[in-house]
Amino acid sequence: MNVLDHVRDMAAAGLHSNVRILSSLLLTMSNNNPELLSPAQKYQLLVYHADAIFHDKEYRNAACKYSMALQQKKVLSKTSKVRTSTGGAASNIQAQSLPSEIEIKYKIAECYTILKLDKDAVAVLDGIPSRQRTPKINMMLANLYRKAGQERSAVTSYKEVLRQCPLALDAIIGLLSLSIKGAEVASMTMDVIQSIPNLDWLSVWIKAYAFIHAGDNQRAINTICSLEKKSLLRDNVDLLVSLADVYFRAGDTKNAILKFEQAQMLDPYLIKGMDVYGYLMAREGHLEDVEVLGGRLFNISDQHAEPWVISGCHSFYSKRYSRALYLGAKAIQLNSNSVQALLLKGAALRNMGRVQEAIIHFREAMRLAPCRLDCYEGLIDCYLASNGIREAMGMANNIYKTLGANAQTLTILATVCLEDPVTQEKAKTLLDKALAQRPDYTKAVVKKAELLSREQKYEEGIVLLRNALANQSDCVLHRMLGDFLVAVNDYQEAMDQYSIALSLDPNDQKSLEGMQKMEKEESPTDATVELDGDDMEGSGEDGDLEGSDSEAAQWADQEQWFGMQ
Repeated sequence: MNVLDHVRDMAAAGLHSNVRILSSLLLTMSNNNPELLSPAQKYQLLVYHADAIFHDKEYRNAACKYSMALQQKKVLSKTSKVRTSTGGAASNIQAQSLPSEIEIKYKIAECYTILKLDKDAVAVLDGIPSRQRTPKINMMLANLYRKAGQERSAVTSYKEVLRQCPLALDAIIGLLSLSIKGAEVASMTMDVIQSIPNLDWLSVWIKAYAFIHAGDNQRAINTICSLEKKSLLRDNVDLLVSLADVYFRAGDTKNAILKFEQAQMLDPYLIKGMDVYGYLMAREGHLEDVEVLGGRLFNISDQHAEPWVISGCHSFYSKRYSRALYLGAKAIQLNSNSVQALLLKGAALRNMGRVQEAIIHFREAMRLAPCRLDCYEGLIDCYLASNGIREAMGMANNIYKTLGANAQTLTILATVCLEDPVTQEKAKTLLDKALAQRPDYTKAVVKKAELLSREQKYEEGIVLLRNALANQSDCVLHRMLGDFLVAVNDYQEAMDQYSIALSLDPNDQKSLEGMQKMEKEESPTDATVELDGDDMEGSGEDGDLEGSDSEAAQWADQEQWFGMQ
């Protein structure tokens, strides 16, 4: 047994720090006396050394050492001369027992990916002939291609993964996200479904995710619910998180929160999807719960974007926008594909008056999640904030035509129409259609109430809001009902409505202001009320909150440190 055998055994035993020290010493000895190690032994030792450095998370150094190993492999291929080992015994290492050159290239690409040097990673993997690419190489390439917007190449790589591993479900999701038809994807798994028992659910699972990526939220909900009700898949955390996310996309906040909580109870260490859950809780005014959730997730892992996003949402809805900006930037550093982090940072930038920078972030979120309406809403809000009504109208019409006439798209289009006096009647028609489809859709109710307020139709507005509150309790709806009741001089019930609103969200400044104004003026002389539908967060996304930020200077410095402005 020679020294290299000891290095190999320590590497296999996970003694990486020991491998790093010993291999470094042996490599130095070999450099000073090339006769000590054969080319094959030196190649193997370089790989062990690079692996140990990789384990220490020194990825740039590891990539360099792996590249040195590849250079040594070229030397090895030119000679078959066997050299004596450091122990003096002849070594007879067979070529097939040496680390694979393809595996080394994969490790280099992995280092580059972690370092966010995606182009370098693609260059390394592209250098591997197609026939020699393993499933994990094709999977990495597919993800890199998709991230770079090279959809055709991504599709080819995902399909190659499925050809070799037909149950690679993440590859299936990747194909569906690139608009490949569910039927085509299902056909690639048909043989394995028919040959293995208890896999009949897979075709339904594929159908569910096809609906999700096509933006057909209601059919996605129905399909996932049918899967979740099956005894063998009941209480599956991944399905529950997907169901919660689709409820969120459909604007059903109540059911989204319910399913997220159910998933969290089943898996207390769950991280996936918790950024959306934290956002919804913050938007509903449960800031103490959001703070607890963020702290708990930081204890699980601070290397994921989700806890940073949750803390950022807490700051955003506490009106500390500079801190929210910093936390959103940190989340993007950890995961540049985090849609929720991009939306958080975009909303913070918008509320700080940096609209053009916000637009960049909302557009990137749209590219990553083309079926999420909150991405489009954020961009539309930016256009409206900069008086770009024409751009906002074009975007709203595009959403309406692409995703169809549902309650959400109708409300988005109506929201833009409300900004132009010429299109007020069109806005009313659109809102009526939205409420005919979903009478409980909170954002449509709010926008309709805003329109009725402009027309001073207070009694009609009161009826609308009472009907909406019959089956739900929402801070904004209670506050708006209070405003309408003030307009018709019903001060006592108005006070009750403000109290209910503040019990749901103690941080709702407008409810507090309405209550304080009534307390100061026992007999108001002016019942005219001005409603602002833009402050409504009930089913829209990242709200237009206003307020001072006492931590602006401190967090602005940290943003400069992270270079994410």
